[in-house]
Amino acid sequence: MALADRYHKTYPVSWDQLHRDCKALAWKLADKNFKGIIAITRGGMFPAAVIARELDIRLIDTVCVVSYDWKEQGEPRLLEQLHDKGDGDGWVLVDDMVDTGKTAKYVRDMLPKAHFATVYAKPKGKVLVDTFITEVSQDTWILQPWDSETQFVQPIIKLKQADD
Repeated sequence: MALADRYHKTYPVSWDQLHRDCKALAWKLADKNFKGIIAITRGGMFPAAVIARELDIRLIDTVCVVSYDWKEQGEPRLLEQLHDKGDGDGWVLVDDMVDTGKTAKYVRDMLPKAHFATVYAKPKGKVLVDTFITEVSQDTWILQPWDSETQFVQPIIKLKQADD
C-alpha cells in the first residue's frame, strides 16, 4: 500500500519541538543506568544525540535499517551489521518514532533486552516500545524537520472540505 493512501493527516514537527520532546524523553530515561545508546538510522540519530548529551552518555552506536521511503513501506533490511551488543541488555535503543512496528520488531528481535525509546509512537507500533513521549494517530504522517521546508499550506477546514 502506498504511503499516500495510509496517511490522511500531517503532524509537522519543528527543530525546537523535536529538541524539547527529545529532552522530555531523556527525563523519562534519566533514572535508568545504560551502557550506551544505539540509534536507529536515520531518524534516531538526532534524538540519540540529545539523549546522549542529557544523560552524559558517550558510547553511541547505530543500527542501519531501512524499511520505507516516501512512496511505500517494505520489509526492513539491515544495511550494515551491528557491532556486537549481545542481546541488548543495558543498552537504550533510540528512534524518532514507531509507526507500524515493522522496523521496531526487526530491531527488537536483534536486541530483545534493550530498552526501546522513541519520541513519537503510533497505536500499531507502541506495544514494541518501552518509553515514548507523544502518541499520534495511525493515519498521521509525522513530518520531521529534516524532511520539510517552510511553505504555505491550506487551513485544515479547507483540506477537510476538499475531501468531503
